[in-house]
Amino acid sequence: MKFNYRFSNLLGTVYRCGNLNFTPDGNSVISPVGNRVTVFDLKNNKSETLPLATKYNIKCVGLSPDGCFAVIVDEEGAALLVSLVCKSVLHHFHFNGSVHSVSFSPDGRRFVVAKDNLAQMYYAPGKKREFNAFVLDKTYYGPYDETTFIDWTDDSKCFVIGSKDMTTWVFGAERWDNLVYYSLGGHKDAIVACFFEAGSLDLYTLSQDGALCVWRCDTELDGLKLKAPKGWRADILQRDKEEEEEEDDDDIEKEDNTIHGKTVPDDEKKKNKVKYSHVAKYFFNKEGDFNNLTSAAYHKKIHLLVTGFASGIFHLHELPEFNLIHSLSISDQKITSISVNSTGDWIAFGCPGLGQLLVWEWQSESYVLKQQGHFNSMVSLAYSPDGQYIVTGGIDGKVKVWNTLSGFCFVTFTEHTSGVTAVAFTSTGYVIVSASLDGTVRAFDLHRYRNFRTFTSPRPTQFSCVAVDSSGEIVAAGSQDSFEIFIWSMQTGRLLDVLSGHEGPISSLCFNPMKSILASASWDKTVRLWDMFDSWRTKETLNLTSDALAVTFRPDGVELAVATLNSQISFWDHENAVQTGSIECRHDLKVGRKELDKITAKHAAKGKSFTTLCYSADGQCILAGGMSKFVCIYHIKEQILMKKFEISCNYSLDAMEEFLDRRRITEFGNLALIDQDAGDEEGIAVALPGVRKGDMSSRRFKPEIRVTSLHFSPTGRCWAATTTEGLLIYSLDSGLVFDPFELDISITPSSVRATMRQKEFTKAIMMAFRLNEKKLIQEVLESVPSHEIEVVASSLPELYVEKVLEFLASAFEMSHHLEFYLIWTQRLLMLHGPKLKLRAGKLLALIQFLQKSIQRHFDDVSKLCDWNRYNIKYALGVSQQRGVKRPSEPLGSNEDSDSESASLQLMKEEEEMQM
Repeated sequence: MKFNYRFSNLLGTVYRCGNLNFTPDGNSVISPVGNRVTVFDLKNNKSETLPLATKYNIKCVGLSPDGCFAVIVDEEGAALLVSLVCKSVLHHFHFNGSVHSVSFSPDGRRFVVAKDNLAQMYYAPGKKREFNAFVLDKTYYGPYDETTFIDWTDDSKCFVIGSKDMTTWVFGAERWDNLVYYSLGGHKDAIVACFFEAGSLDLYTLSQDGALCVWRCDTELDGLKLKAPKGWRADILQRDKEEEEEEDDDDIEKEDNTIHGKTVPDDEKKKNKVKYSHVAKYFFNKEGDFNNLTSAAYHKKIHLLVTGFASGIFHLHELPEFNLIHSLSISDQKITSISVNSTGDWIAFGCPGLGQLLVWEWQSESYVLKQQGHFNSMVSLAYSPDGQYIVTGGIDGKVKVWNTLSGFCFVTFTEHTSGVTAVAFTSTGYVIVSASLDGTVRAFDLHRYRNFRTFTSPRPTQFSCVAVDSSGEIVAAGSQDSFEIFIWSMQTGRLLDVLSGHEGPISSLCFNPMKSILASASWDKTVRLWDMFDSWRTKETLNLTSDALAVTFRPDGVELAVATLNSQISFWDHENAVQTGSIECRHDLKVGRKELDKITAKHAAKGKSFTTLCYSADGQCILAGGMSKFVCIYHIKEQILMKKFEISCNYSLDAMEEFLDRRRITEFGNLALIDQDAGDEEGIAVALPGVRKGDMSSRRFKPEIRVTSLHFSPTGRCWAATTTEGLLIYSLDSGLVFDPFELDISITPSSVRATMRQKEFTKAIMMAFRLNEKKLIQEVLESVPSHEIEVVASSLPELYVEKVLEFLASAFEMSHHLEFYLIWTQRLLMLHGPKLKLRAGKLLALIQFLQKSIQRHFDDVSKLCDWNRYNIKYALGVSQQRGVKRPSEPLGSNEDSDSESASLQLMKEEEEMQM
């Protein structure tokens, strides 16, 4: 069993807070999700979460113009310099204050950070090794309140910052003689955004009350003049010239510049200074309509202004005429971030209230991406039998299905009216069953995306768990208030039986994958086994030492694992009702201390335990998670802890620290009791009458870190966990460790290639697998001629057949040699199928991994073939309508005309379905 699992992706949450960014090519969106960053590739329909994390939630992200670097800053001012090419952290830095915005100059040489009431300019890190990547160049002062926004001119000569003190400040990036700084007013509320016009110093400023001011500058960008050099170098160069001029003109200057002994300012210097004039002022809000402007973006090339409001409405205007193009609503939550891609076609919107991320193509008025996570905690998940899909259920009452390859949610079921407590897939993989606190168990069809069965109990009850048998015909759900188990038929939807006997709430249900036995765990300190073929009679009752919280069967159905309230995991031989082992897990939980806890984390851990269990695909290990930031994996036979995974390092969540900061403890109590940010949320939909700026009754809270559900993929290559952070995927990193197999001193890459050149392919394959280097194995396998694959496959030993199949399953995900690897797979399965079938239990995860890889290619190729077939039919139909005669058939054939018109109609219907 390999344990080198590493974090690979974050699903279930697409946007939390912070600013959105498009990559320079305009094909990908960079979205901050909590303390992580996810990149959504819109062209290839994939999402990837970068393997890095900050200590607190990310507040702003600055992207370099070439798209190679990003500066990521969290709520406390700690910054990471990240390379988006190699996806690694290059440098750590702390700005010692809350940062509101980061912006790179268009030439990529500098970046400006808006911190508190000032702006700091840093030299941008280059592509060479540097001792310190963040070198401060200048600090700009001016605003009296917090700065909110930064924008640059096209030539990187000047930048503008907006402030909450209702002023806008223009600063020079260089020491310009005619522009040091310029302050602009004209607004009655905090500045939300400010933008330069393309190739000019003209400005647009937008305030929170929905006002847009247009400013015109009397100086072009080329009119900015560098200040003359000062200091001893400049004095030496100009001393002689200045002395001559002073001797000749001393008397004239005194007469011209002094009146009654006072110096008069030079009018020419005043004329040369940059000046702004107020040209126009527009308002987004209608009379009597108060709607806070919360975000804005401006595309300079096409003069497109996009504004978002607290009510979820966004406007598109053409500047400088302020012509309205579109006015649409996303939701009833505020839009906090807007970004426009480089071509100006796609607009990204972020709504943290619902966790929405939308990419809209404004010209065709269609969505490019529309994703929304669970806006409340996820509590359950399940893998499909082939490992391609994950279904999640949340407290928000939604059931979402995610594609593990793309990372996107492709269907959401909203029929439940209360929180979803459990979800499960049937053995076919096309039906999802979910239990909810609304008193219903629902079955959803993944072919038609509809709720085709609704199971209810004779009297209203709240369901806490659900299970489906291996045939997919029997559905069982446990109640948490009537202490009963309800059994339904999937085919008819009728209630078959009600199982009574437990004296406490039912916490977990699980069917034996190999036999018709149902295990139920309850708070009455028992696990009951029910025989489906014996009229649902209780076969055995397993007595425990504490309340049972979770129960699960091993994949082969031989063993049963139970997690109890006293932090133990016990293993049972359910056939003989004998306990075979137990693991004490109390010290492995490492429960953190909440901010308001009055006891230490060590004492708080006494009441904590694992609440979810999951066997690995081979049944050798078990995963456990609960009210902690750790997920533990135990070896069952040895009964020891093999590895501990820390699912989060985000200190914006509660119960993360083991010890509290004594500096936050005062004689009056913990400072965490004081909600300093209450009522200060910008643009919030107000609830109190007469209150316009914010709701003083609103309160913020820190969600507690916890693991609510765990599940191993049937392929054995990854496992997933629903947590406070979202749906975390941990994948097996095969390239991380050098792991040889029966390595000999004579086996080297050169000897493998020498054997390959002698055309001893079977021996070369065996040697390459003993060295176990992926690239070398790929090189050897692809060197085998296609007509000799059958001979080589028949001569491989049985042990190496498994290794070749495992390599083929992983190679299908990356390689383009689809037909070649399919030939290898077919020959191996045909020649060694009977022997592999004898060990089907051990090879089940491998075969499912191979099936998942082949099925993905089958879906892609079949879609492409169907699309090409429809295009050919469409082209033939168009050509016949235009009277183009085909050489092989006459033009006036009735059958052909009927078939071509039918194909044309079919193509049109297909296009309408895709739209």
